[in-house]
Formats: sequence, C-alpha cells, structure tokens
Amino acid sequence: MEPYDTAVPADCFASAQNTFNCLIGQLADPATETLTHDLVEEMLAERGRELLRLLLQAHLALRAERERQAAITARAAGKASGVAGAGQVVRRRLEAGHHRLLSTLFGTVTVTRCAWRAPGMPNVYPADAALSLPGGRHSHGLARLAVAEAVRGSFDAAKSAITARCGPVIGKRRLEEAVVAAAADIDAFYQQRIPLPRTSEELLVISIDGKGVVMRPEALRPGTARAAARARPRFRTRLAAGEKSYRKRMATLGVVYDAEPAPRRGHDVIAVPGGRHGHRPLRPGPKARGKWLCGSVSADPDEVIGSVFDQAEARDPAHARTWVVLVDGARHQLDLIHAEAERRGVRINVVIDVIHVLEYLWKAAWCLHTGGDPAAEDWVATHALAVLAGHVDETVAGIDAQAGAVGLARDRRGGVETCIRYLKGNAAFLRYDRALAAGWPIATGVIEGACRHLIGDRLDITGARWGLPGAEAVLTLRAMIANGDFDAYWRFHLAQEHLRVHQTRYQDKLGFTA
Repeated sequence: MEPYDTAVPADCFASAQNTFNCLIGQLADPATETLTHDLVEEMLAERGRELLRLLLQAHLALRAERERQAAITARAAGKASGVAGAGQVVRRRLEAGHHRLLSTLFGTVTVTRCAWRAPGMPNVYPADAALSLPGGRHSHGLARLAVAEAVRGSFDAAKSAITARCGPVIGKRRLEEAVVAAAADIDAFYQQRIPLPRTSEELLVISIDGKGVVMRPEALRPGTARAAARARPRFRTRLAAGEKSYRKRMATLGVVYDAEPAPRRGHDVIAVPGGRHGHRPLRPGPKARGKWLCGSVSADPDEVIGSVFDQAEARDPAHARTWVVLVDGARHQLDLIHAEAERRGVRINVVIDVIHVLEYLWKAAWCLHTGGDPAAEDWVATHALAVLAGHVDETVAGIDAQAGAVGLARDRRGGVETCIRYLKGNAAFLRYDRALAAGWPIATGVIEGACRHLIGDRLDITGARWGLPGAEAVLTLRAMIANGDFDAYWRFHLAQEHLRVHQTRYQDKLGFTA
C-alpha cells in the first residue's frame, strides 16, 4: 500500500493542531482546576467549535491544493486541455485561488478552488460540484438546522438558537429564505413515494379542515384584501360586535389514515343521563395508523383536497376499501369533496363530526335551561344518544315541540333554530347508527389536532404576521416532519439541490477534455 501524502496535510492542519494543543494545555493548567464545571463546559463549547471550524477549513484547503496539483499535472502530461461546461464549451484557461465564503455549523470558512475560464462564458468550478456546495453562502447542514429551529419557534428565537450554537453565521432574513428554499421539493418528494399496501378490510379515512392564518396585507386573498380596503371600523382600538379584522387567509389541511373497524354503540360514545354505572368496559373506537398530513395556505381548497385524494388512491388504487370522509359540515368543503370523489369514480361515506353536533345541541339546551342548570347536561345526552341511534328527524321534532311547549319567545329561540337547521340540513351525513355498527370513526379529532399542532402552535403564535412564502414553507415542513419523513426528504432535497445548482447549471457532466 502506498504511504499517505503527509507533506501537504502537515501545513494545512497546523493551525488546527496548534489550537488543539492549546486547548489540552489549558485543560491541564492548574488554574483551570479552580473553574466550576459549567465554566469548563462553556470554554470547551466555544473553543471546541473553533477547533472544528479550523479542521473543516484545513480539509478544504487540502482539497484545493490537491485539485490545483492534479490539474497542473494533468495539463503537463497532456491529458487535459480544459473542462467542458454548459453547451460543451471547453474552458481552457486555468486559474487557481478563486475564493468563496461558506457559513457552516462551526462558523464561516473559505472555500478555495480552481476556475476554468473561457471568453464570454461563466467560470466552471469542478470543486463546487464535487463538494456539492449550495448556490448561496449557507451550508446544507446550516440550512437543516435553520429548518429544525424555525418550524418550532419564531424566526427570532431560531436565529438566537443558531447563534448560540454556531456563532453569528446567519441573519434573520437569510434564515427565512433558507426555510422557504428547504420546502421547495416537498410536493415532488411525495409524488415519488409509494405507500405500503394495506388489506381491503381496513378503513381508509380522509378528513379535511381549515384554519385562518394572520397574514400581511399583500399576502391576503384578493377577496379578503378588497373587504379589508372597504372596511370602516367603528372603534380605533378594538372591533365592534360583528366586525371582522380581515387579516386572515384560510389554510386548508388534510389527513389520510388507515384504521381497523371497531364496532360500537351509542352508549360507548355518550354517557347516559345521570352518568355511567356498573363495570361494563367501553368499546374502544378505531385507532388511526399510518397518518399522512398535508396542508397549504397558498393553494385553493380544491387543490389540497385533490392532494388528499391522490394519497388515498395511492393507498387504494382499485377502490376496494371502504372510504370514510370526516368533515365538520362546511357546505363549500362538502361540495368540493363530492366533486373530487365523482371525478375519480370512488364511493365515499361522509360522516359529520359528532363533536360539532354536540355543540349545536348545547346551543339549543341553553335556550331551554337557565345558565348552570345540571339538567341541561342530561338533556344534551338524551338527544345525542337519539342522534347516535339514527333518530335525527325525531330529535328535530322533539326539540321543536319542546321549544313551542315552553313558549320560547322569538328572541330566545336562536340556539334552537340554529340546531334544528344544522340537524335537518346535514341529516344525510348523520347516520351514526350505521357508522358505529360498521366500526367507522365519527369524530374529526385527528385533523382538529393537526390544525392545533401545525398552525396553532407555530403560525398562530402571538404577534405573528406572515408573508405567503414563509407561511407556506413552515406549514408544509411541519406537516412533513409530523409524517416522520424529514430524514428521507432531506436526502431527496439535497439530491435535487445538486441537480439544480450543479448539473442543471453546467448541463453536462464536468470532466477533463483531451
């Protein structure tokens, strides 16, 4: 085996070696024994980071020197006369010592490489492609850290966390740009993913919901922007009753998951009036498995619904499984879902979230009971059990009759009328007796939780006002991370970045030409 070339490394790594020796000397110094452990930790963190930066810098310097020597040797031997770049134009002029800065996890380093040049043509840097350097200044490792920090807290907090770990390597605006760039390949990533096959007995569950995100004025949808321009608030410091701020843009979220059927009865969902007694165990509901979340604040709801159906069809291309669609009853959303199902020729079973039904029953209950009356709870339980048993028409008739019997004035019937309209208007989607017997889920807890996690915990933090690219990037990244796909996605994203920055730019594979 040939011996390692030690002449060049000795020069390149001298600074790192000296720093390492100094650090050992400082740790061995008796004066350091007077320091508490936290001060020693702080010293090692700071100087250790500088040592890592010097090691990276030395490695890059070594590669630069070897590249220069290899090019000179190849040219002297007549094995190379240039490097081909875009359009197969050969760059024949070699210049060493071209520099660019690279901000990394350890600090900022200088990348030195050879440039191959030709008149009127952009330079070609083979070392950039070999190192797969980013198009900008910040390394891929730093970009990954920026994503990890920015999706879970404010951009200011993310910048502070990165500065504490890496030093002053990235500003807030560049951090935001890095996060937007990191989300560029999410759609392409999921298009090439094939879900694991499931049995035809398993339920295929879809759920859609929406949640508003506070946006900057230029990022609002056109209709909302026009309404904001026309609005004339009555107060300077707060909204009057019925007024809207017109500051939000609706984000649409979707989830697809698999579940084994779990038959139940109404009493397993709602306690009978007076509460449960005895020791009969409750039958558990279906458990969500293989959850896949998606969302968008820039796309229209029909596009998100289309993506959800794409994922569902990838799991069940033959439409052999039972498709259950859980919604909250929004009419526009239902119309889009039915239109998409009809377009794809798939039979769906729409079920409205039982929790929304309970909320409407409570509105009616407070019209018929005084505030704080314990009887209201039993009243709601009685009617909820009737709805779960499939007796929607009877429930509507009973509530209407009771309101008439007690002589409710028109101005006190608001909650009753609202409840009756909701139950009658959605009766076709309230067949809970059938859903429970078949073992279907009847609540939208999965998508409601996703709204709280994906939007409420990050995009809806106090004081946040979003631009459209930043909001879209953070939302899609949070969904992809929640799916457990971040590591696989990042590998895919780096491969795509290499294509964009290097192979696409040069069009042809870089190489020496004879």
